[in-house]
Amino acid sequence: MTDVFQALFNIAEIIGTVAFAASGAMLAIDRELDLFGVIFLGIIAAVGGGILRDVLLGALPPSAFLHSVYVAVAFATSLAVFLYAELRGSRYWRQVGAIDRVVNLLDAVGLGIFSVVGVQTAVDAGHGGNAFLCLFMAMTTGAGGGVLRDLLSVTTPAVLKKRIYAVASLAGGGAYYALIRAQVNGTAAMLAGMVLTVVIRVLATRFQWDLPKVRRL
Repeated sequence: MTDVFQALFNIAEIIGTVAFAASGAMLAIDRELDLFGVIFLGIIAAVGGGILRDVLLGALPPSAFLHSVYVAVAFATSLAVFLYAELRGSRYWRQVGAIDRVVNLLDAVGLGIFSVVGVQTAVDAGHGGNAFLCLFMAMTTGAGGGVLRDLLSVTTPAVLKKRIYAVASLAGGGAYYALIRAQVNGTAAMLAGMVLTVVIRVLATRFQWDLPKVRRL
């Protein structure tokens, strides 16, 4: 990677960390967890997918434990969300609908960024020729933190039931992988993969797109 592309990638990771941490913290508040629970769930949502990815790639210890900036950013974001909700009091709870929309948007942004990050991490680890592994890392990095967040909050993971979640991650990660293999400019490929994921997630939420399910009669 060039220095400029690496800088953009690092910025994208920070933005994704903030987005996922905020979504985790908001969900924790909705589940009426205490301050520790809010911060813990925010951190897990932000770095959990990256930890799972690194373990699967054999990159030990995972980068979250080597570069504390990501945990620090997730901690600060989660604390800020908690303080905002505490200071707003009842007004915060009256805005549940708006808060849910914010959580969905933040989740979509985080999913888009970390799906691309997952592919690039696999490529950097020397697996650029293995499309299946790269796409699996996209989904693991993008959705892994959300899965852990949902399980810890006693919620069925969104990736298993809601609004074309994993498909959006695979689409964005796949687009990024195809573009970099075609030697398209890295920044353009990164933005294309992220935007595609976010657009699919937002449209799926807006129009309530879901994959087919076997329904009870």
